Amino acid sequence: MTKVIGVRFRTAGKIYFFAPGKFEIKRGDHVIVETARGIEYGRVVSGPKDVKDEEVVQPLKSVIRIATEQDRKTVEKNHQKEKDAFKICQEKIRKHGLEMKLIDVEYTFDNNKILFYFTADGRIDFRELVKDLAAVFRTRIDEDTGRHRHMRPSSVLQYLPDGVRGSIHQDGEGTEPVSEPDKDLGGVRTSDVLSDK
Repeated sequence: MTKVIGVRFRTAGKIYFFAPGKFEIKRGDHVIVETARGIEYGRVVSGPKDVKDEEVVQPLKSVIRIATEQDRKTVEKNHQKEKDAFKICQEKIRKHGLEMKLIDVEYTFDNNKILFYFTADGRIDFRELVKDLAAVFRTRIDEDTGRHRHMRPSSVLQYLPDGVRGSIHQDGEGTEPVSEPDKDLGGVRTSDVLSDK
């Protein structure tokens, strides 16, 4: 058996397992953890419990710390940045006349990534939108996997600063807990790729 806590990063999002480590953590606490997306702030939705080893995706990462007041303020600042980024992206979508709907924008806790959540009824060539957003947010988009330059319905466009990779994700299935996000926060998985080449 392995002792875990269940952490959720978005309201009604997927639950991920982490080891509580040396901390006394209870349901409702906020914690700082390391994920595939970087350092993240999440809410504990299931208190420490023992689960069968085969139910845990290894390696199981430990909680870095219980969130502080400063961490909460960082999250509030990120929410304001998300609102600003949402407005900018909507303006750029209108400017390019793209038939896509911006659903949400998310900054990761450590500000290493900006995710733009879109829906569209079909494939859309949004290379010019990517160039505009990359210039505004001072990001570079590189290929991750595959060769597609189009977006599928219910997709996520990731922007990563400092020349790190960006990719598009399509909704995945399932809500079973796993040890940590694997580029799929909220149940999304890599499906297509973006390139400004």
